[in-house]
Amino acid sequence: MRRSRKVKILATLGPASDDAATIRRLFEAGADVFRINMSHADHDTMRRLVGVIRGIEAEAERPIGILADLQGPKLRVGKFAKGAVELKPGQIFTLDDDPAPGTTKRVNLPHPEILRSVRPGERLLIDDGKLQLRCEETDGASLRCVVVSGTKISDRKGVSLPDTDLPVGALTEKDRRDLDAALAAGVDWIALSFIQRPEDLAEARKVARGRALLMAKIEKPQAVLRLPEIIELSDALMVARGDLGVEMPIEAVPGIQKQITRACRRAGKPVVVATQMLESMISAPVPTRAEVSDVSIAVFEGADAIMLSAESAAGQYPVEAVAMMNRIAVQVERDPTYPSIINAQRTEPEATSADAISLASRQIAETLKLSAIVTYTSSGATGLRAARERPLLPIVALSPVVETARRLSLVWGTHCVVSEDAHDSEDMVDRACRIAFREGFAAPGERVIITAGVPFGTPGATNMLRIAYVGSDGQGGV
Repeated sequence: MRRSRKVKILATLGPASDDAATIRRLFEAGADVFRINMSHADHDTMRRLVGVIRGIEAEAERPIGILADLQGPKLRVGKFAKGAVELKPGQIFTLDDDPAPGTTKRVNLPHPEILRSVRPGERLLIDDGKLQLRCEETDGASLRCVVVSGTKISDRKGVSLPDTDLPVGALTEKDRRDLDAALAAGVDWIALSFIQRPEDLAEARKVARGRALLMAKIEKPQAVLRLPEIIELSDALMVARGDLGVEMPIEAVPGIQKQITRACRRAGKPVVVATQMLESMISAPVPTRAEVSDVSIAVFEGADAIMLSAESAAGQYPVEAVAMMNRIAVQVERDPTYPSIINAQRTEPEATSADAISLASRQIAETLKLSAIVTYTSSGATGLRAARERPLLPIVALSPVVETARRLSLVWGTHCVVSEDAHDSEDMVDRACRIAFREGFAAPGERVIITAGVPFGTPGATNMLRIAYVGSDGQGGV
């Protein structure tokens, strides 16, 4: 099951795609990682989906990544006496701690942390920004606001606070329960929603204890302002353009997407571009030309993965959406301008042996026109450094740890294979050449470049580089 592209595809599972047959078709169409949205999936559903994916993984003999996306703090207004009310721009409307049904004058906001935190002049966006309020006065128990734009508000609509730094962590009680269940089920990645500050990652990191990697979703202005710190403490980032486009000017989102993608590439951290990539395919068998262009921009930018949300979770054409995204990515990576764009964004390697070896392996492989880079990686760090270089040839990542291989399935350009670690130098060469041959990356007579660490089996000790020929029987020779 070799992919003919380097960017990865992340597909969300949901009512349209939660049976084994459809998940298998999604994988065959191009999905490399599956997302389980804990805003909608209960624990039994999540465990069932993990079991189905692991079954498909065993059949395909190729690692598949699983991402559990935590809901995060969902802030909502209360209910109205008549379900909804009409408002007018310029009128005063109050949000308060009174649980009584809402009227045209006020509504309950059952979040005391908001009532205490919002300051005069700060905005409150209701229902994905369809209604915009500006706080005029606050007393800790109510927010007296003026209606800036919008004319309607109804029961349980969401509240966004683009100007307010809430003094609460990113994990709710529901998130803590979901996190424990997801870790027990053996997911590979945990996505944290509505991150505001680096400290928001600390609690999840303490609970995870290395059992899964953490992905910070960037969807709030406060997170954009502290992006370098968040990147440093995260294992990966997601450009969550839906909420980001609500809380920030929508015209600023494309530039922020590029900033985040490039910052992650410099740091060698995976980055996922998400939300509305093929939105029209929820109800149509083909996307718009603008959506195709949107996907292609993320691929040209060198994002590690591109994600489908409702398109694959609840749409009428989930498999077709994955297949279309796959076709777009393959075509972009074949475009003659693609290598020069990817090369122009490379940054200087860090002063580590792993970075130096990764840089050297890419330069040698491209200069000698070798067939593949084969890297031995136990923790996954060497695979990440190899991908940071964005080589034009495939990266075959060999790991004795199945969890590592699954996590690397999200990473740009890596074809992951679970294999025993090398026993000695001869075994290192033979194993690398044999797998490159078996997986279709190198033919007899072609050469591959191999990176590994001595002593063998020592995580983080990448310090050796070899060039080897693939023999007629797939065995290697230096």
